[in-house]
Amino acid sequence: MTQYEIPDLSLVVLVGISGSGKSSFAARHFGEYETVSSDTCRGIVSGDPNLQSATKDAFELLEFIVAKRLSAGRLTVVDATNVQPAARKALVKLAREHDVLPVAVVLDVPESVCAQRNAERPDRTFGRDVLGRQHQQLTRSMRGLSKEGFRTVHVLASTDAVEHASFARTPLRSDLRNVTGPFDVIGDIHGCLGELTTLLTTLGYRIRRDGDGRAEGAVPPSGRTAVFVGDFVDRGPDSVGVLRLVMGMVGSGEALAVPGNHEHKLVQALRGRKVNVSHGLAETLTQLDGETEQFRLEVLTFCDGLVAHLVLDEGKLVVAHAGLIEKYHNRASGRVRSFALYGDTTGETDEFGLPVRYPWAQDYRGSAMVLYGHTPVPEPEWVNGTLCLDTGCVFGGKLTALRYPEREIVSVPAEREWYTPAKPLSSAFREADSLDLTDIIGPTGVETALRGRVSVRAENAAGALEVMSRFAVAPKWLHYLPPTMAPTPSSSKEGYLEYPTEAFDAYRKVGVTEVICEEKHMGSRVVVVVHRGAEGMAYTRTGRRVFEKNLTGELVRRVDAVLEGSGVWDELASDRVILDAELMPWSAKAGGLIRSQYASVGAAARADLSAEAALLERATARGLQVGERQRINDERTANMAEFTEAYRGYVWPTTGLDGVLLAPFQVLATSTAVHVEKPHLWHLAVADRLADHDPTLFTSTRRMSVDLSSAESVAAATTWWEDLTGNGGEGMVVKPAANGPKGKVQPGIKVRGRSYLRLIYGPNYTDAAALTALRDRNLAHKQSMALREYALGVEALTRSVNGEPLWRVHQAVFAVLAMDSEPVDPRL
Repeated sequence: MTQYEIPDLSLVVLVGISGSGKSSFAARHFGEYETVSSDTCRGIVSGDPNLQSATKDAFELLEFIVAKRLSAGRLTVVDATNVQPAARKALVKLAREHDVLPVAVVLDVPESVCAQRNAERPDRTFGRDVLGRQHQQLTRSMRGLSKEGFRTVHVLASTDAVEHASFARTPLRSDLRNVTGPFDVIGDIHGCLGELTTLLTTLGYRIRRDGDGRAEGAVPPSGRTAVFVGDFVDRGPDSVGVLRLVMGMVGSGEALAVPGNHEHKLVQALRGRKVNVSHGLAETLTQLDGETEQFRLEVLTFCDGLVAHLVLDEGKLVVAHAGLIEKYHNRASGRVRSFALYGDTTGETDEFGLPVRYPWAQDYRGSAMVLYGHTPVPEPEWVNGTLCLDTGCVFGGKLTALRYPEREIVSVPAEREWYTPAKPLSSAFREADSLDLTDIIGPTGVETALRGRVSVRAENAAGALEVMSRFAVAPKWLHYLPPTMAPTPSSSKEGYLEYPTEAFDAYRKVGVTEVICEEKHMGSRVVVVVHRGAEGMAYTRTGRRVFEKNLTGELVRRVDAVLEGSGVWDELASDRVILDAELMPWSAKAGGLIRSQYASVGAAARADLSAEAALLERATARGLQVGERQRINDERTANMAEFTEAYRGYVWPTTGLDGVLLAPFQVLATSTAVHVEKPHLWHLAVADRLADHDPTLFTSTRRMSVDLSSAESVAAATTWWEDLTGNGGEGMVVKPAANGPKGKVQPGIKVRGRSYLRLIYGPNYTDAAALTALRDRNLAHKQSMALREYALGVEALTRSVNGEPLWRVHQAVFAVLAMDSEPVDPRL
């Protein structure tokens, strides 16, 4: 039995004349769906697997299937004669297009044996001359298969060889998915040996030294492995020392490494090829000249033997010097290696004469974390699950490592500027450009844990993108947008459009037994994101900054101070918090709206009604019968007085933050957890502590717990709502007390007061005829939107806390804003 090796991911091309046993061979050694047969494809397109006139269509189908399998990363075997160079050329091209290795397996069975086998098959009607031509073509091809592009050629030169062959599938050299870490991934070193030993020591490694005191390895903390992203040499003071240390660590299993473009160039120079000895290469070669020939040979062997990228930890981590786009992960080709070493350039040069690199990380949408270097940046920045670890140590910056999977960044400063950079260090990629329309439209929609796939209309998404790109705060702050809220079903109670009874009934129908009624503050919905230490943002439900930059900064600093002083930071054990809150007064953000749409309407109506009342009074004095008109005027005057009183209750003067109040009602998330499943009383208790600590900035939310099985409890809550709204309150929100609603349970149902609704439906909406018409309002779409947007909001928070790439968080956030463009009655 002879065993042959084939790469786990490859295109295996069987080559042999008709009758050589390719189909039986494929069935014996490969899976049922791994083999794509030309005969089968002929049968599919024509109904006859032997119809030669269908060959063209059959091979178009074969190549299509092969392409789909290779694209999906599946080993594929082509069962056809493949004795003609043109047929093989097309398959090698397919392999290259999908960056997999083409392998030829030649079944060189004697022509006489093949002829005998064909004679025993009634479906083989072609003559011996056809076999002769095929055999001649095969013989001519044997010596040139490697030149055609096949990375591996296995020739089975007899029937016995075919019969006794076996195959071992070997992973690609890049495929270390079985190596799970934990890892310490270290950025570009460039000959900075002192900084490297300092960083390794900081990470807990113990430096091993040879008899001359030179660092030749480093013993890692228990279970950990260092991973180097390349560019060990050039520019710095001791490239040889860095090579000795890195080579020793890799050789003893203490580290893994990928090559950088500087190692690639060093290999060419050590082989004696003509290269441009710039960017520090001349100094490295001079340093190596002082070493033994044996050491130089070891350096050449080491650098030349490094694989361009590594796929680690079950595919969750990819390390490549210049980064790697998703479709190149665990693939093998010249262009994959080139991208891993040099990245992708636009073909242009910048003002410093350096190549302009394409910002591939901005478009990265892969599930694997990609760690890389190559392009120095002042600080590591997460961009869509990728992180550049080259922080310009040789240029006077620092040497940086990432502890994986902890995601902890560890850096040590450069001892000095060893090499003057051609241009200032600058961040290559910015999160601010990461919004992408294609992330949320199309057949895939947005997958949520609560409601499965949520689809978004393309036209709504386009409008949302326009709003966010022009008006929204920096995307790095946008980890959540509040969902819309469903109103209570219409009430049948005389004089009321909304009343608590229907909200309580709605929850009973879906099995909720205990709810909490929370005062509905009339202000502006805001999301407050605070990082411990006063960095943060406050934005509206459309993603816009609440106040101008300086005032927003002051608000965030004060919130941070209250979180600190009240002990909430310590209790949450977090360095970040996202609060859902109401900012009051309404006039603080909506002053222009109040003046233009409410105050002006009220003033005009009062003047009109007053003039009409005076006219009716004179008519009455003259003995005219205008009693009905007088009654209507009196009612409308009273209605308008309530309308004016309604909006005036939400207006008071503010100067800066003086007079501004925040009413938090939910701690949405911290840096380590999403809190939407904690009971509402827990959230409100946190808010109470903030209000107790600083009542000039925070205010509490009045609330009442209700047992829906108790008529007494329900009656008390109803009375509470009547008192609240009768004294100028907007209304209340009824929520499941346990929080974390699932299925068709609404996260909240708003029950607005009779007077407040005049601002929504007009001063005279309580007229009997108007009220009857309004009760016939369709809530189904609004209720559906509320559930879907809530699911999207929770999904965004979960992805954020789990450390997923920003584009994945934005996918859900962006969808909330897009859904708000759906056609629904805005008064609901």
